[in-house]
Parts: sequence; C-alpha cells; structure tokens
Amino acid sequence: MLSLKKNLETPGASGIIAEFKRKSPSNPDINISAIAKDILRDYETAGASGVSVLTDEIFFGGKHEDITVNAPWLNIPILRKDFIIDKLQIFQSYDLGASVILLIAAALTPCQAERLAQTARHLNMEVLLEIHEESELDRINEYITLVGVNNRNLKTMEVSLETSLALASKIPTHCTKISESGIRTREDIFKLRAAGYSGFLIGENFMKHTDPGASCKEFIKSLTI
Repeated sequence: MLSLKKNLETPGASGIIAEFKRKSPSNPDINISAIAKDILRDYETAGASGVSVLTDEIFFGGKHEDITVNAPWLNIPILRKDFIIDKLQIFQSYDLGASVILLIAAALTPCQAERLAQTARHLNMEVLLEIHEESELDRINEYITLVGVNNRNLKTMEVSLETSLALASKIPTHCTKISESGIRTREDIFKLRAAGYSGFLIGENFMKHTDPGASCKEFIKSLTI
C-alpha cells in the first residue's frame, strides 16, 4: 500500500492532497462533468503528495469508478473520502484500491473509531481522522496516524484557518497533521507549516477551474518561489 503519511513527511514534498469532487452541498456545480482519470493524472504530475476522491454520489457527484479506474496506475496514495461508519465500507475501500480511508470524528464514538481504524490497519490501510473541534480529540487512537482538522464550522458553515492553528498543539505527536478546507494561498500553507502541519487538503480551489491539474501545478510551483 502507498503511504500518505510517508509522502507527506518526505523532505521537499509539497504536502498537497489534491481533491477530486464534482459538487458539494454548498456548491452543487463545482465541475459537474469532470473526468477523474484526466484530473488525477494531472494532479500527480503537478507534484501532489496524494489525492482525495469523493465517492458519495448524492452530495458530491462521485462514483466508485473514480477510484477503481485510477488506482492501478496512480503512483501516489488515494484517500477514499466518504461517510464511513461500517467495517464493510472499509473492505470495499480496500477492494476499490484506496490506500487511505476517512473517519469523521463527529459521526463516531471513541469505541467505534477505534474498531474501524483497527480494521483498516489490519488491511495495511492508513486512516485519516477528521476533527472539527477540541472535544473530538478523544477519537484519536493507536491505529490512527493521520489527523485532519476541518476548518469549516459544521454549524455555521464558516471557514477559518484559525481552527487548525488552535488545535495544532493538541494533536498527538505520532499523528501527521493535515489541514482541510479554506486553504487558498501560499501564505496559508506557510502559516500552517509553521504550526506543524505537513498535509494540506485542497479541493474546490482546484476543481472550480476549467483545468484543475494546471491550477494545482501552478499552486505547488508557487510554494517553491
């Protein structure tokens, strides 16, 4: 299995996890006709450390084929980003070809998070636990090595990088820190890196362009200037 943690922590890595999604609850038409194979290939060429693929059809316009078609040839890890609450979904993610699964802390108890994470690790998959606030830190367990802080407030839908900055020091040191949502500029990346983040999940900021791969490439290039 390809390791997202290793890719993010490799010296000189961009740390960018480029996301593929056609729509979202807040934007029903980001890039509705986007073709996953073309865009994921371009993300890898651009220098992304990993890719995130939304497979939920109703809310994000995704489909399982967005992973299965790409997994055999892609040389960076694929995060299956979906609402995973059952072990069967983890086995399904493995069969699709994903290297990483997403667990959303707000949807799980600490015991549920541990059982699901343990199942994934037994399959040699990595687990990204997504948190939104300090009270969800108790879902972190020994099987979780990636913790993502979603900067979107689920109650107000407002987005602020201050969420990541406030929680950075509270995340266990064995976990690779990933900031999600609201990342738009190179200055945002530099600020988050200084706070200890190695991963930066960016989706709509790339997908809203007619050429998401080119947008990703330009952004990553700006980080080295």
